[in-house]
Amino acid sequence: MNENTKQGKLIVFSAPSGSGKTTIVRHLLKQEQLNLAFSISATSREKRGTEVDAKDYYFLSAKQFKQNIKDDAFLEWEEVYRDNFYGTLKTEVERLWALGKNVIFDIDVSGGLRIKRKFPDQTLAVFVKPPSIDELKIRLKKRQTESNDKINMRIAKASAELATAPLFDVIIENDNLEKALIEAETIVGNFIKK
Repeated sequence: MNENTKQGKLIVFSAPSGSGKTTIVRHLLKQEQLNLAFSISATSREKRGTEVDAKDYYFLSAKQFKQNIKDDAFLEWEEVYRDNFYGTLKTEVERLWALGKNVIFDIDVSGGLRIKRKFPDQTLAVFVKPPSIDELKIRLKKRQTESNDKINMRIAKASAELATAPLFDVIIENDNLEKALIEAETIVGNFIKK
């Protein structure tokens, strides 16, 4: 990371897929007083639906992604499934810090914890917990974006991810979205003021 870039705060939101973290992050980005900018992740997976490169993700081929790993270009990365990579480019965080922003992440559990370990004092790591695994399955099916096999893989992964919740600074249970949004806004606002 560039030592000359003024560093803002890092706000990490992690959760099992379908917990509502993306909805919470989108809400927080609209709160101007928080001065947040979204860290766009890189991925080697195919685009889904109307996704746009450099807006939803930086879409890289598996080969490009592996080259970036070799070049130490990532703050964190993970191979989620075989040749299906996700990660945070160092240049993305530097770009947002250069704009004077606090950076908010919507990333998987292990990536979130890696960022927290690298920047322990300036990172707030928030885990969004679904009310139950059953509710998670219902939410994933409602999305209608993935096959049943993919959903079952996500549910199996969710159980392991839920076990990591105590490693985060804060756990927000998303059983009531309105309540979760207010709680997230308060927690992030207090952290930024520090």
